[in-house]
Amino acid sequence: MILHGWGRYPTVDGKVYHPASPDEVRHLLHSHSDGVTPRGLGRSYGDSSLGGHMLDCRRLDHLLAFDARKGLLYCEAGVSLNDILEVFVPKGWFLPVTPGTRFVTVGGAIASDVHGKNHHVNGCFSEHIEFIELCLDEERILRCSRDEHPDLFRATCGGMGLSGMILSAAIQLKQIKSSFIDQTTYKANNLEESLELFEIHEDKPYSVAWIDCIAQGRSLGRSLLMTGDHAENGGLVPGKGERFTLPVDMPSMLLNKHSIKLFNTLYYHRVSGTSVSHRVHYEPFFYPLDSISDWNRMYGKNGFTQYQFVIPKAAGKKALSDILKTIAASGKGSFLAVLKAFGKRNENLLSFPMEGYTLALDFKIEKNLFPLLDSLDAMVLDHGGRLYLTKDARMCQETFRLGYPEWTKFQNVRERYGVRRGFQSLQSKRLGLD
Repeated sequence: MILHGWGRYPTVDGKVYHPASPDEVRHLLHSHSDGVTPRGLGRSYGDSSLGGHMLDCRRLDHLLAFDARKGLLYCEAGVSLNDILEVFVPKGWFLPVTPGTRFVTVGGAIASDVHGKNHHVNGCFSEHIEFIELCLDEERILRCSRDEHPDLFRATCGGMGLSGMILSAAIQLKQIKSSFIDQTTYKANNLEESLELFEIHEDKPYSVAWIDCIAQGRSLGRSLLMTGDHAENGGLVPGKGERFTLPVDMPSMLLNKHSIKLFNTLYYHRVSGTSVSHRVHYEPFFYPLDSISDWNRMYGKNGFTQYQFVIPKAAGKKALSDILKTIAASGKGSFLAVLKAFGKRNENLLSFPMEGYTLALDFKIEKNLFPLLDSLDAMVLDHGGRLYLTKDARMCQETFRLGYPEWTKFQNVRERYGVRRGFQSLQSKRLGLD
């Protein structure tokens, strides 16, 4: 079966299995001791969930228990964030951390240690996990947490599915009074103003900026910064879900420097003053692209890659300026460019965030793209940063090792628990984690 990640690049011809119970998972691990690849909803962008034998966890989708007093949810790994929202938002509970799509599984969120618009306040998804139940092979299922097998817990959160098959987890939800968000959008004329706005509004629970990566000169880094907080009233209104489907692959030629420049200009000027405030439902605030099913088709049949990096706070202005200038000069800009501020890093061995700034950009797969990204890799590393494994489709082994210096500890944990050869992916092989 031909499969790919959300970026539709690369593809793999592999076998997919759909276990519906822990016993079925154990049986499949016994049958494929040469290595399997855990897979959720396929929303990682590159090749981290691709392999010769993929264990699709979507049938492990049961809500197992909920402590309404504490807000602690115990569920299987194949439950999606959308499933949780549909059930618990009407009851007054929300996700403690959420990425930019609700169509990811709990197992995938843990394996990627996803972050959201509130990382500067609430950290990564793993910081709200009480424990994980992990299947290592046909004989062993271990419960791991900060107190039980803590080394395995730190390797699993952000470990891209390479430390075992996540079966279930306990998640601490966040209590809310309304399903609406009080949002304010601020207009920044350049990168310096953008970073100043992040500093000024660092006390806001949620913040994210759309940034114009085509603008140059005095407008370099101009952006729209959106901040938000859960409203105190407005009711617990359920979401509406996807409202539009992109039925065909868009012609790749439609995405070029001219169309991107036009879109970015129009989008930036949609805010006429210095700021505007209004109340929005949580869906458009957290998941604007989820309203379009198969939106990845807009990049054409060759697919795209999302390039996301983080750089330390001290290097912020200089590093981001250099990178934005390089992108603008290349003519390969992105109209989906998102800038966020990160808080302090956690103790997980391969977790992506560090205190600083992260920028994510979508590039269609085309001639001369990878040489550009190689040059950006060098700039990110020079400033002490790294790339996000969940978005990666082409990083080289050296770039990975320099960006994630604890990779050797990660390998040692895998070796200690005997899972190094049992769990792998196209990405792990490319990065030397086989």
